[in-house]
Amino acid sequence: MSDFFNQVYEVVKQIPPGRVTSYGAIAASLGSPGAARMVGWAMNACHSHDEYVPAHRVVNRNGLLTGKHHFDNPNAMQELLEAEGLKLDGDKILDFKEKFWDPMTEL
Repeated sequence: MSDFFNQVYEVVKQIPPGRVTSYGAIAASLGSPGAARMVGWAMNACHSHDEYVPAHRVVNRNGLLTGKHHFDNPNAMQELLEAEGLKLDGDKILDFKEKFWDPMTEL
C-alpha cells in the first residue's frame, strides 16, 4: 500500500462522527491539491487497511455521495451518515457547509 494512501487513511480516521470532508480537502491537506481522484482511489481500497477507515465521511466537493457504489450495499453510505445525525436529500448532504470538516484547519 502506498504511503499516500496511508496518509489519507490517517486523515480520514480523524473525521468526527456527524461531520464530512471532501476528496479535494484531504488531498490539499496532504500537500497535493490536485490529487482528489487519488484520494478516491484510496477510499476505494480502504477495506484492505488494518484499521477501520470511516470512508462514508468522505464525499465530493458538493456534498454528494459519489463513493456510495463502492460499498457492499449502495445504501450503506447514506445509512451510516444518517446514523451519525446527518440529513440527506437523495444523495446530497443537507447543510453541507455546516457539516464540513476541513483538515487544513482542524489538524
